[in-house]
Amino acid sequence: MSNDANAKIGHALVEFSLHGVFPEEGISSRQVTVQDLAPALQSLAAAKTRLESDIHQINEETASDVNQWITNAKSLQDDVNRSKSWANDIVRRSQAPDVSGKTIQEAEEKVAFLRREAEYNQQVHHALKSIKHVNELLDQVEQARDERRILDSLHLLEKSWTALDAIPVSKSCRVMKLLDLRAFELKSAVHDVFDRVWSTLVHVDTQNKIVAVYRSHEDEQMRLDDAVVGLKAYKELDQRMALFWHQLDEAIVGPRTHLDADNLPKIQIADSHLTLNGSADKTIASLFSDLDQVMTYLSERLPEELVYSLSNVMMPDLIPRIIGTWLDIAVPSSLAEISDFQQVTETAKTFCNRLQSLKFEGFQELQEWVDDAPKVWLSKCREMALDSVRTKLSQGLGQPKEVERVETQTVLKSEGKELAANGAGPSANDDDWGAAWDDGEADTKQDADAKPETNEDDGTDAWGWGEDDNADGEPEAPAERPPEEPPAEEDDPAEAWGWGEEDATEAPLNEPAATAPSKDSQTRELTLKETYNISSMPEPVLTLVSAVLEDAALLVGDDTNPMAKTAAGLFSLPTLILAMFRAVSPYYYTLNIGGNMFLYNDATYLSERLSDLSKTWKARSDLTPRAITMLRLDNDIKALQSFANRAYTSEISTQKTILRDLLGGSQNLLQQDGLGASDLEAQVDSATGHVRALAATWSTILSKSAWSQAVGSLVDTIAAKLIADVMDLAGIGQDEAYNIASLISRITELDDLFLPPNASTAAGEPAIPTTAEYAASWLRLKYLSEVLQSNLQDVRFLWLESELSLYFTVAEVVELIRLSFVDNARTREVVRQIEANPRPK
Repeated sequence: MSNDANAKIGHALVEFSLHGVFPEEGISSRQVTVQDLAPALQSLAAAKTRLESDIHQINEETASDVNQWITNAKSLQDDVNRSKSWANDIVRRSQAPDVSGKTIQEAEEKVAFLRREAEYNQQVHHALKSIKHVNELLDQVEQARDERRILDSLHLLEKSWTALDAIPVSKSCRVMKLLDLRAFELKSAVHDVFDRVWSTLVHVDTQNKIVAVYRSHEDEQMRLDDAVVGLKAYKELDQRMALFWHQLDEAIVGPRTHLDADNLPKIQIADSHLTLNGSADKTIASLFSDLDQVMTYLSERLPEELVYSLSNVMMPDLIPRIIGTWLDIAVPSSLAEISDFQQVTETAKTFCNRLQSLKFEGFQELQEWVDDAPKVWLSKCREMALDSVRTKLSQGLGQPKEVERVETQTVLKSEGKELAANGAGPSANDDDWGAAWDDGEADTKQDADAKPETNEDDGTDAWGWGEDDNADGEPEAPAERPPEEPPAEEDDPAEAWGWGEEDATEAPLNEPAATAPSKDSQTRELTLKETYNISSMPEPVLTLVSAVLEDAALLVGDDTNPMAKTAAGLFSLPTLILAMFRAVSPYYYTLNIGGNMFLYNDATYLSERLSDLSKTWKARSDLTPRAITMLRLDNDIKALQSFANRAYTSEISTQKTILRDLLGGSQNLLQQDGLGASDLEAQVDSATGHVRALAATWSTILSKSAWSQAVGSLVDTIAAKLIADVMDLAGIGQDEAYNIASLISRITELDDLFLPPNASTAAGEPAIPTTAEYAASWLRLKYLSEVLQSNLQDVRFLWLESELSLYFTVAEVVELIRLSFVDNARTREVVRQIEANPRPK
């Protein structure tokens, strides 16, 4: 680029700096290289020189004006003296008796004028003297600046500003503008000198990781103590300390306190400055040792006011970093590492005391952390426990695990004989079952290896869950019964367990007969078992709860442990763990097929194991009485049982709604517009297929008894829906009755879900499905099919001779007759006979 172009660039920069004139398009769009900067800087320097020359010229011109004003002031003073003489003469003449009134008035006006002139001249004289005084002060400021006497410069500047404000002249006056401009320029110049002196006293080299603080320097007259005055004068005390802290943090403290680096540098003091050298270990003791060196170095070299200001910006940044990065990760989550934690708290306490002795402030957060160490540890235990539950749930349900539920019931000898006669004993192959009663042995629990898999149905029926499910109401979860407690809803224990449904005459002939009646009053303990599957979630929760309780028990028995005061908090932690499980688990469990049923099983398993834990806890001899009484899991166990029931009820309710929707929803299945018999069959097949799919899924999750109740509840929903839709019809023709019977036949195919495992009895007869035990409307549905396919005499026979009256009321049967048959004398006769025998059975 030519010299002419460089000159244009320099001229453009000067014009823009002085007058704000934006350069022309040709110059502003031109690419500027490094070589073009030197001529441009020369142009700026030349412009600066010209400005300084103009300012000096103005000062010189002003000085002559000031001298002229002083001369004029002296002349005015002489005029004032003459005016006073004239005034005295006028007064003397006014006292003469021959003076007229007009002469007196003129004299008075002249006196008033002279007084005003005198006052004005005095004001001008005072203003000129003040201007001269301010100008002399600014000269002294300039001289002190050149001699690097910063404090003197600041004091003189302060005096000049005070004197400048006291001048009784408008600020718009040219003289005042010039003085104000000069004072501002001197303030900026003194500030530049102050910055250079400060950088000499407080030096931070972030690249080389060096920090040096000197109270005084041989090349500077200002000491670091004096710098406080300058910082206050410029109102930069907090700002300067904030900048110093950020530089100190970047150079020294930051690299030492951040754990991200593989190797942490060590802080050292060498040649009166702080530096990073070598390698430090990642222990908290080493960290506080290095920070102690930093704080001691700053406290010894910085004035107290600077230490106070530095604390206000340093501690809010440093202390949370120490706590969050170093101390929190050192808090153990169990008592095994509590001794190391005590060392950490002692080290932190020593550091707090050291900060206090060095007159640092703002470290209350660290002091509170030390004082509340037990609370911090308890919070860490709570945080880790709850986080472990969340983490485990987020990893999925894991591999299912088969578990066994064992329940012991006390039964009479006669009841046991009846159970044995019906083949419902603990083992179908145990020929000594009846003999065991005669021998009077105390234990009837069978060996696990001798128990065949085909006996699972006997155990599942023994739980007797949910034989009476209301299809129209909310489903109820299988009711758990505690050991050694008879069923609450059954009068006959054998009936409650689900044993002995068949007539005793159908029992195999090779079963032993009952013993002598004299021994029927004897009782035995009968152990019932069944298996079900749980996810991988309950065991970690139980392990966590047990570990927390063991730690709490140790603290209760050790009053010398500083964490002993957290024992009560630890005993309440299982409640939070279980609450977290109940709050979070529904979301993660529903992500899996059959998740709600897994949740039911897991919550039930947890409640049972916690109940066992509570009983074992109260029986332990190695615990103090206080530790035994502090365990309170009863409410949590009840909450888990209620939670399990809600999970089961929610799943059953959802599936029932789906089945009803598949069968027409709120509409009558048999009265849907535009649907033929094939369409209705498709809807029924869809509903039954859904039941079979759920039955297959739940069979790998639920116990046999719970599975039977759950699937039976769904089957009952289908049956109840179809029965209600049939009863709502206005009439039933022969073809329609055939179609309805066909639909019922398709539904009753679900009987194969409830066949016993062996599929046939010992006599070779077909196995009887147990559907009716779990679906209250099942036999109603079958008898409805019989009624729809029967003539009047058959209906009469079903009512009077068969068991129709056990499942339908008189009104319902009469209504079915009126829907299916023509109203004639024969029909009325059958109706009369039925109404005359409301309860034939």
